[in-house]
Amino acid sequence: MARGTARDGAPQAPVDWVTRAADDAVRHAEQGGWTPESGRPITCASGASPSGPVHLGNLREFLTVHFVADELARRGLPVRHLHSWDDYDRFRKVPAGVDPSWADHIGRPLSGVPDPWECHDSWADHFKEPLVASLRALGVEMEEVSQTERYRAGAYREQILHAVAQRDRIETVMARYRTKAAPLSEAAESAEEAAALADSVANDGDDGNPSGLGATNDLARFPYKPYCRDCGRDTTIITSYDEDSADLAYTCTSCPFEGVTNLRTQDEGKLVWKVDWPMRWAVEGVDFEPGGVDHASPGSSYTVGKELVKLYDGRAPSFVGYSFVGAGGQVKMSSSRGGVPTAADALQILEAPVLRWLYVRRQPKQAFNVDFGPEVVRLYDEWDALGRKAADPAKRDAQVLAFERASETATAGRLPVPAVVVPFRLLSSVADVTAGSADLISRIVREVGHDHDSVEDLEPRLGRAMTWTGEYVPESERTTVRTEPDAARLARLGDDEELWLRHLLDRLPDRLDLDETTTLVYGVPKLGRGLGLDDAPTDQVKADQKAFFKLLYNLLVDADRGPRLPTLFLALGSDTVRRLLTPPT
Repeated sequence: MARGTARDGAPQAPVDWVTRAADDAVRHAEQGGWTPESGRPITCASGASPSGPVHLGNLREFLTVHFVADELARRGLPVRHLHSWDDYDRFRKVPAGVDPSWADHIGRPLSGVPDPWECHDSWADHFKEPLVASLRALGVEMEEVSQTERYRAGAYREQILHAVAQRDRIETVMARYRTKAAPLSEAAESAEEAAALADSVANDGDDGNPSGLGATNDLARFPYKPYCRDCGRDTTIITSYDEDSADLAYTCTSCPFEGVTNLRTQDEGKLVWKVDWPMRWAVEGVDFEPGGVDHASPGSSYTVGKELVKLYDGRAPSFVGYSFVGAGGQVKMSSSRGGVPTAADALQILEAPVLRWLYVRRQPKQAFNVDFGPEVVRLYDEWDALGRKAADPAKRDAQVLAFERASETATAGRLPVPAVVVPFRLLSSVADVTAGSADLISRIVREVGHDHDSVEDLEPRLGRAMTWTGEYVPESERTTVRTEPDAARLARLGDDEELWLRHLLDRLPDRLDLDETTTLVYGVPKLGRGLGLDDAPTDQVKADQKAFFKLLYNLLVDADRGPRLPTLFLALGSDTVRRLLTPPT
């Protein structure tokens, strides 16, 4: 939204999707009787199942909530970001690269599956920990809740008993939506993305015993699923339920166990997902919670939840549907598959504010990709340009507001940025030529006009540039400096080429300066046509410059192009340049 003018003539504060979502959260809270003096914080909730690497698509769940909660905190309102780890969800499949024997754990809660890498207590913890570290680096502060701990502590006993007592009403709602086919969203137009969409709502079909095998009609869609007391899996079929005693009898299809669990005194299972989510809205008093656009389609979790939450005298929270975030051309990634980029991967090459900016500058329903390729350079250029714009109070608009939200939080303050901002393209180019020597990069950067006291003044961007150059730039695109002169090429120089090199070597100083080197490199073809170094180039000189530059790249890095020649000269140093460009005698 463009900046406007208030009635009193003062500039109107810019408005973005975060502003509107925060307004909706406040409105929802007030409709529930909340006031700033009530002592209750506005609750903004997120949730994730730690079934695998928490990838860049999942990160949108966290950051969408974070930005709304942060906006409320900026307004001085009591607010909490409540995050539920759905670690009591079942382990569904063994991803590629994991010992196939882990298939034995399918059906057990994620918190009860051992870590195959043996570095954490469970499968769930293995994937929680790196994300939590990344979120801290991103300035995200949240109150974490483990659903394993909540269920096993009996926190939801009353709600479970209520759902079981109301199971006929629940089934009526479920049945009404079960046959409604969800149309593809605008973000899911390809067959591949439709498949990914289906994978993302795997929990949506989990509404009891859909097959009804071994169960009476009354129990076929029971809203509670026990984990087997013997093998720990949820491959259980309910055979009877006693309303008076709350004894639930079941058999397990994975082992011979047959047993009874009491819903009043034992905590051995959980509500099915479509009942569990709205139940928690009511218990936790959730005012705002986003979800993937698939969760708001007909028959999906949020749609059904809006009806089922009424059983608990609650209300569905204000909702924002978000689209997918991909990488490398993927539209959506599944967290149960390996090899997907995570927040930790992105933070290796993107400063925390830049990564935050990718998510806050777009409407949640806009799908986008995080590009780990050449787009990184352009992204930093755009970010730096926006930073210069944000420094002018007269230019504050929605774009600048996004920059501000990305750069700092109400509680953590400003996120780490370099004390001296050097263009990422320069740092990465110099890192390429110098093979990642931080001290040499620092020296060259200082010589090209970015004065600083130490290497630390260039961090965290310098480290990102070095990592990107070393790990994300294909070997075919890397700059490889020759170790020895190309004697064959130097022996067959043309007359113009020989003249150009002689002019260059005659004037090349022992200590290189960026401006002087730039003037010399561009000026050599002028000298070859009888002009001065500062004369304007003719069309013929411009053609000569192209040929001369190609010759220099061929002789220095065995390529037709590469980093800017003045920067390359400074990186190599005068002695190396002279050695590689001197024809044999």
